[in-house]
Amino acid sequence: MTARWIRAALAGAAALALGLTGCGGGGGEAAAGGGGRVTVFAAASLTEAFTTLGRDFEAAHPGSTVTFNFAGSSALATQITQGAPADVFAAASPATMRTVTDAGDAAGPPVTLVRNQLVIAVPKGNPRRVAGLADLARPGAKVALCAPQVPCGAAARAALDAAAVRLTPATLEQDVRGALAKVRLGEVDAALVYRTDVRVAAGGLDAVEFPESARAVNDYPIVVLKHAANREVARAFVDYVRSDAGRAVLTAAGFQAPQPR
Repeated sequence: MTARWIRAALAGAAALALGLTGCGGGGGEAAAGGGGRVTVFAAASLTEAFTTLGRDFEAAHPGSTVTFNFAGSSALATQITQGAPADVFAAASPATMRTVTDAGDAAGPPVTLVRNQLVIAVPKGNPRRVAGLADLARPGAKVALCAPQVPCGAAARAALDAAAVRLTPATLEQDVRGALAKVRLGEVDAALVYRTDVRVAAGGLDAVEFPESARAVNDYPIVVLKHAANREVARAFVDYVRSDAGRAVLTAAGFQAPQPR
């Protein structure tokens, strides 16, 4: 029994504990017509868009099953490098993707799928009249940020530095949805999250745009993993989310197209 096999078993258990979400039924073996199972590890901010794309992919590829693990990109990258069974990784920043590529766990070079930009999430009606980053540093203001190692946390720090704003967050969350939840629950006055996250909050929050967000736009890279159990289906999934149909779903969710090379 190899050390990598042991790490894979342990990391797989950790992934299940985080909650693997499947889009459809069916077994894991390749099915007639080129189907099969693909396991996608994806940044939490991709949850709604990728869930839709998973269902669409299954409809377009009969016999296929897409299973997702959504979490903070840094946590997912660690799971992958420790041997977690995954076929595709979609990260919320190039830095977290490098954790995987530097470890030799990618089947090829990642490609940029979409971009995302920060906003200030506030309760509906913006009761504290937050107009920009400087307002987050006012006395008594409670702000949620993502932890520094998480892509949305690194982006928030870049934006705050660009605005020369110093603040002590009330909480540091392990993914962007955790920061958003603090606002929805009324535990903080504001949070720095992605535009896409406020859009899926079902009207319960407002988004305050700020100019410094342009200094902290995150590219989302995606890659097929070296140890993918079904690399053919994994490549088909990546191709699908990059297709016109996939881009339409991502754009509707508020993601931006990647910059042309």
